[in-house]
Amino acid sequence: MYSLLWLFDTLITLYVWILIASAVLSWLVAFNVVNPQNPFVRNVGEFLWRVTEPVLAPIRRLLPNLGGIDISPVLLIIGLYFIRNLVFEMFT
Repeated sequence: MYSLLWLFDTLITLYVWILIASAVLSWLVAFNVVNPQNPFVRNVGEFLWRVTEPVLAPIRRLLPNLGGIDISPVLLIIGLYFIRNLVFEMFT
């Protein structure tokens, strides 16, 4: 059972890091630090968008317009950690 909990924890941690990478890359593109025309940057950005957008889009639809500030990754990270801690409390 501990192996499944470890796997669950690892997957959530990995997804949180992917969310953070996606947010940082979007900031770097917005401030012209990296060139989105670069094939590597474009591929990484496309991968991160495809992995995170299906989960973030429903959260964005529920949130009010905050004037260009996107807090959906923060809310998702808080939710993921809440679920992780809830599962750990139930099975340990």
